[in-house]
Amino acid sequence: MPLVGILLAAGRGKRFDPSGVQNKLLQPLADGDAVVLASARNLLAALPRVVAVVRPGDDRVAALLGAAGCEVRVCADADSGMAASLTHALDYARGAPGWMVALGDMPYVRPATMRLLAERVEGGARIAAPLYRGQRGNPVAFCSDYLSLLLALDGDQGARAILHSHAVCDVEVDDAGVLRDIDLPNDLAPPG
Repeated sequence: MPLVGILLAAGRGKRFDPSGVQNKLLQPLADGDAVVLASARNLLAALPRVVAVVRPGDDRVAALLGAAGCEVRVCADADSGMAASLTHALDYARGAPGWMVALGDMPYVRPATMRLLAERVEGGARIAAPLYRGQRGNPVAFCSDYLSLLLALDGDQGARAILHSHAVCDVEVDDAGVLRDIDLPNDLAPPG
């Protein structure tokens, strides 16, 4: 059974637009796709099932992700931090052999990179993370052994603490997209 993809798309993107008027996930990339749609398509190209988490009232993002083929879940507590969105998705997809946790604002991660991480966990690694030029990036894949630790997460740190305290299979990749998220308007420019 393959891993389940989890796409975290419930943030407010306050660094992108402090006023909250522009949703960074809906901003167009050079090819015209919205940031979150590109992120979802890449994850869907790597894994057959993707659970996407959105915040309440973010109907446009939810509609885009649903139309792309994601199972969309609305997290009522999304504003309390990334951990709420992650645990919401994990609780929904509990029976999986593992999960690949990807971010909705990282549209440049290649599907091949995600498949490689999934293969490592499906092949016995407990946690797999991409390493680009010595720097660890996203997404990160976890086997089901980590369900209780992941469900215990709180706040906005995501699974970073688990990565620091457990053995991680670092997977060398030639994919700068694993380090590139959309935090500011300048980040929308195509990779150079």
